[in-house]
Amino acid sequence: MGEPDLDFSRAPEKVFLVGLYQRGDRLWEVKEHLSELSRLAWTAGAEVAGQVVLRRDKPHPGYFIGEGQASIIGEQVEEEEIDTVIFDDDLSPAQGRNLEKKIGVKVLDRTQLILDIFARHAATRAGRLQIELAQMKYTLPRLRRMWTHLERQKGGIGLRGPGEQQIEVDRRRIEERIDRLRTELEQVRRRRAEQRKGRRRHGWALVSLVGYTNAGKSTLLNQIAGADVEAYDKLFATLDPTTRRVKLPNNQYALITDTVGFIRKLPHGLIESFKATLEEVSEADLLVHVVDAAHPEVDSQIDAVNDVLREISADEKPVLVVLNKIDNAKAMAHCKVLEKRFGRCVWMSARRGDGVEEFFHALADALKHRNTELKLRIPLSEGALIARLHASANILHADYQDGHVDMRARVPKRLLGEVSPFHGKDTDSEDV
Repeated sequence: MGEPDLDFSRAPEKVFLVGLYQRGDRLWEVKEHLSELSRLAWTAGAEVAGQVVLRRDKPHPGYFIGEGQASIIGEQVEEEEIDTVIFDDDLSPAQGRNLEKKIGVKVLDRTQLILDIFARHAATRAGRLQIELAQMKYTLPRLRRMWTHLERQKGGIGLRGPGEQQIEVDRRRIEERIDRLRTELEQVRRRRAEQRKGRRRHGWALVSLVGYTNAGKSTLLNQIAGADVEAYDKLFATLDPTTRRVKLPNNQYALITDTVGFIRKLPHGLIESFKATLEEVSEADLLVHVVDAAHPEVDSQIDAVNDVLREISADEKPVLVVLNKIDNAKAMAHCKVLEKRFGRCVWMSARRGDGVEEFFHALADALKHRNTELKLRIPLSEGALIARLHASANILHADYQDGHVDMRARVPKRLLGEVSPFHGKDTDSEDV
């Protein structure tokens, strides 16, 4: 189990967390979201010095929590020497600006915190481009908040204040940078699409691991493919996709990609910025939904993952559900309930390696629609074809006699054209 990348040369930033309990909300759910925000803050290297859940029928348009409550939090922040206040919801530019003035310290919202964590974990050029795009898109409508020290400068025709001039300059620069980032990311998307085409030419199935952040996707990939993906017990440890090839029990190969974890209240702007990465999910033949079966809010985590899949139009893809962390005693009761909900599931402890063999068989079974079971009679003179079948097909039976081989095999679609002359019209066939 790893630790977050903390800078011990200076004291961690002290933060105070704020959640809002609105009409129609469930209090336990608001508290659970705030607990998750606490883990996000810890992952970002902060020390959570306190938190509060405030009740309002709806957010205040100017201060989100109301001016009076903001003043009370400001007094507490000053007394306890807190550096930053983090809200569990997104704040409008005006709300963020007003709260910083009233509270007197830096104010962040959930999106800013997630962006900070993403920026720490982006290890590739594509990841850094996607993070910068999300940051630029978030910053653009909030420029005035960054220039509050010049707000008193009056503008107007011919008399525009330097603050207003600088905001316009910054806006143009950010818009130009956004355009450049989108162009570069489009190149990344095209390159990855070409890579997927190359993989499909081999006939390999494309499988994407999806799941709530910290569900154990990276640990699973490490276990089944000998990968070396960082698998820390922290949120968003994996940001850039990692792909590994595995051989299945039916003699087929699959390419399995570990993807960024999903989370509740994942901002739409982040999903838009991460299209280059999330296309690995959209283009997959099969999704493996890794579930933290030991988590007390496992159902809401599953729903959050399904919400994101719907947003990227991947909710109709076939799914294999893996119930992970069965080495935790709390998981077993959840597994029995979840299996009734989803039908066949694989029970696993990716950390210990329990259930790996069952996973491989379930994966092969979930991908069987990509193969066709055929009876073939092939002359032994077609040695190259027979060798390809032994390398790429699942040979169920083979009988060599009289200069030919009678074979029953599950054949990948890319070989159907080659074997069609040797598939007798009176033999049975079925997709498997």
